[in-house]
Amino acid sequence: MAEQLGLRERKKQRTRQTIAEAAMRLFLSRSFDDVSVVEIAEAAEVSKRTLFTYFPTKEDLVLQQFADHEDESARVVRARPAGVDPLAALYAHELDALSRRDPVTGLTSDPFALDFARLLSTTASLSERLIRYQVRSIEALAEALEEAGADEVTAQLAAVQIVNVLRALAARNGEQVQAGRPADEVYPEAVAAADRAFQLLGGGLASALPA
Repeated sequence: MAEQLGLRERKKQRTRQTIAEAAMRLFLSRSFDDVSVVEIAEAAEVSKRTLFTYFPTKEDLVLQQFADHEDESARVVRARPAGVDPLAALYAHELDALSRRDPVTGLTSDPFALDFARLLSTTASLSERLIRYQVRSIEALAEALEEAGADEVTAQLAAVQIVNVLRALAARNGEQVQAGRPADEVYPEAVAAADRAFQLLGGGLASALPA
């Protein structure tokens, strides 16, 4: 029975991936608004009903790329080593992500990631949905900070500042790469900006957040 469930889940995952990949190919070759759900279903060789089973809205076909990152900061706080305060853990995580050229930092020269970023920035409905993503990220981080021992108000205010700072850093990096500069060239500046940002955050949050 367990093996059957495993096979079923793998099949569902493959179907989901097939639909998402077909959608992204169409969106990037044309534009988000010019591609219909019917066209995506046909390209993925599934019914429209099946498509909506996996992706309730057209925007979800794109923003599912962010699903693993929505609570990333919260997970970093929860997984931090003993004696390491939340801000230090998040700072170390950001530096590691920059060194790996993780697309979430905006510091990547990967063609798909650059096309994906342009799609987001030029599509109003996707930009609007990204705001909801950011709100959920803030809520998740605030909850993790409360679990770490921060009071409710401090946790909420800290989460807003941290998430917005990370978003601003990613936007800055992305602008530089989109302008034609290689990610490796921008990297030292991205690290310096992260250093400065977390110094500023630490000046106001370090004494308020528990270790």
